[in-house]
Amino acid sequence: MYQTKLGNNTFQFNDLKTLMAKATPLRSGDVLAGVAASSSVERVAAQICLADIPLSEFLNIELISAEQDDVTRLIQKQFDPNAFRLISHLTVGSFREWILSSETRETEMTSIQYGVTPEMVAAVSKIMSIQDLVLGAKKCRVITSFRNTIGLPGRLSVRLQPNHPTDESAGVAASILDGLLLGAGDAVIGINPATDNLPNAAKLLRLMDSIRQKYSIPTQTCVLCHVTTSMELMKQGEPLDLVFQSIGGTQKLNESFGISLSLLGEAREQALSLKRFSVGSNVMYFETGQGSALSANAHSGIDQQTLEVRAYAVAREFSPLLVNTVVGFIGPEYLYNGKQIIRAGLEDHFCGKVLGLPMGVDICYTNHADADADDMDMLMTLLGVAGCNFIMGIPGSDDIMLSYQSTSFHDALYLRQALGLKPAPEFEAWIQGMGIWNEKMLPLKNERSRALLSSFSGGYE
Repeated sequence: MYQTKLGNNTFQFNDLKTLMAKATPLRSGDVLAGVAASSSVERVAAQICLADIPLSEFLNIELISAEQDDVTRLIQKQFDPNAFRLISHLTVGSFREWILSSETRETEMTSIQYGVTPEMVAAVSKIMSIQDLVLGAKKCRVITSFRNTIGLPGRLSVRLQPNHPTDESAGVAASILDGLLLGAGDAVIGINPATDNLPNAAKLLRLMDSIRQKYSIPTQTCVLCHVTTSMELMKQGEPLDLVFQSIGGTQKLNESFGISLSLLGEAREQALSLKRFSVGSNVMYFETGQGSALSANAHSGIDQQTLEVRAYAVAREFSPLLVNTVVGFIGPEYLYNGKQIIRAGLEDHFCGKVLGLPMGVDICYTNHADADADDMDMLMTLLGVAGCNFIMGIPGSDDIMLSYQSTSFHDALYLRQALGLKPAPEFEAWIQGMGIWNEKMLPLKNERSRALLSSFSGGYE
């Protein structure tokens, strides 16, 4: 039992799970789950109470029993008591102060990556302001590599997402060209297939790999199919670079995705054995999103943001190249409006970075959410300041296959120009060498870029 007094009222919270849920900034998914605070006053009281909880207390309480949940067991296995010593004397509130202190720099943040549990990180994010989340994430640098290097200081990468409602090769190729000419694609050229089956996924892999090889593009490609489809594609000798999978923060949720921790480990080993990488060996790509556990009835009464951070323990076990929180994609049932989407995106990015993950964000919303492009511009700019590893690049910001709104190639161009950011260094050298961009990282219209455009025309029927 936890309790605190606020004014003339005393607030009581039965357990840590309840306290963390009540302390979470308002979001529709927690209201839907019946775990949210009943009022803003109760929420503030819960945040005050949560701030006084010692970090060490999280080591003695399981939000989900380890006997029932392999994610809990994984979290316990990952925890490094030696790394925890630096912050073991802190409460949740003083942990926030430690993170924001001018004396705490990147080296200290890196040193505690395995000295904190996801629940600790989720807890501190709940009492942080927007500017706290930006500054805290800015202190965390996570660098990964495959054919190029992602996450270096002063860099922002872009996933080129050339989705097509029928997976038509010419349409996909046109979107890839559009993105390349605007400097997108250094994080990955990644397609969400309209149909997840072996022949279709193989066709898309071969298409992207042929383009990559023809123009010697220093990037990686991915078809975002189920992990078992990727494993079969690798067995068949298809040109698969990254293994993709959606993951969650409970065993029950991952089972609903048709996966297990052992299956992910097997897929990673299979991808490593192909040795298709040249710069580094990060071969996994994971996507997450607040609310997925509730939609699968796999939340165990835990708030959606804490479950999201638990998913990051799953991700970091497999040394991914990319982790992407698709923040507004599930819909207003979980994140109702632009305000909630902005907060959630910054929370996810901060928590993932503290835990040592190469975080990107799909800055997005569904068409029935109370959000618009202005909200996405604000979140995108804040994430750029916070040091986000990558964002999405979609033609016109409107995904015509998944039917949602995200960020465009031009949005990424704005962010790079406004904040002085560049693509991955290998990719930067390529677009300058191809004559697509000049030394100021601005797109060019010249003979070489026109030649690239011409060479694409009619070549991918």
